[in-house]
Amino acid sequence: MYQSYKVVTVFLSLLLLACAEESGSQQGMGQDMPPPAVSVMELSRENITLSTSLPGRVTPSKQAHVRPQVDGVVVKRLFEEGAKVKKGQQLYQIDDTRYRAQYNSAKADLQSAQANVDTLEARAKRYQNLISKKAISEQENDDVIAQLAQAKAAISVAQATMDLARVNLDYTRVYAPIDGEISRSEVTEGALVNANQTQQMATITQLDPVFIDIQSSGKEVLKIREMMTRKGALPVDLILNNLTGEKYAHQAELKFSEVTVDESTGAVTLRAIAPNPDGLLMPGMFVKADVQMSSDSALLLPQRATTRNPDGSLVVFIVNEENKVEARPVSISGNYRDQYIVNQGVTEGETIIITGYQKVQPGMAVTPQPWNSESASATGE
Repeated sequence: MYQSYKVVTVFLSLLLLACAEESGSQQGMGQDMPPPAVSVMELSRENITLSTSLPGRVTPSKQAHVRPQVDGVVVKRLFEEGAKVKKGQQLYQIDDTRYRAQYNSAKADLQSAQANVDTLEARAKRYQNLISKKAISEQENDDVIAQLAQAKAAISVAQATMDLARVNLDYTRVYAPIDGEISRSEVTEGALVNANQTQQMATITQLDPVFIDIQSSGKEVLKIREMMTRKGALPVDLILNNLTGEKYAHQAELKFSEVTVDESTGAVTLRAIAPNPDGLLMPGMFVKADVQMSSDSALLLPQRATTRNPDGSLVVFIVNEENKVEARPVSISGNYRDQYIVNQGVTEGETIIITGYQKVQPGMAVTPQPWNSESASATGE
């Protein structure tokens, strides 16, 4: 019994000694561990373009509804539906038989009135010679002068009647009022049209250039109007597909802003003009308009390098010249892509921790390693 007790005591002593040696070994190893590694980058200023994205809709720069200006039957259509037409190009021919007859009659009346004036002028001239010789009475001379005045007035009426008849005759030929692409025809040959109808015969739309009507509200529209006041016009990039980010090849310009706010939506309409030589932008199409507000140099801070305090303020960890960690509160003025635009807190040339700041504390020594944005994106860090 005594021997067994002695054996157990020796075993326990050896076990305690082994544990003590292991603990001492681990403690020594802990003292020799290098500072933790963190990924860092040096802050630098970059030239950036600040923009704001707003919804927009394409509208034609010009659109004309072709309507008849005289009554009659359409006898001919002179264009291909969907084709491009030029201003002054004849589109339709309305039956002009009645209007041509009216014009010819008015023209004949004018010629008759002119012949009457010529006759009375010759008589009045002859009467002037006769009255000087007292061959005719004053009354006869006065009568001729009155008849001549009436004949000249009749010429004015006949001239106005003929001009109106000529206009109506010309209105039987329906012309394109603007350049553009013409729609399908709303009337066919043989259709009766009249000058007071509300239905258009066709619609001509000008698609180069086009307008982009943009809706904006709140603080954004105030900034945009301020920048337009300073610069006159702002460049606009158009995004055709939000899913793919497909950008329109031509740049638009923001040139106009409404001066009133829509009471129902609280929005202000802005208007940009965009070249459309290929006709890719069609009226009614929705696009995203990136209005370029300003271009300037800014100190950018990756959002992933910051943390937020309970009060919402931002903090970033930097590595000083002694490779020790410092916590810096920062203030920002806005966002640029996935970065903050810094106002105060850090300066150009300082080294900030991008990844690994979760395992360090202020005052702790670290081993800085350059941060590689490409490898970080590939690994999902």
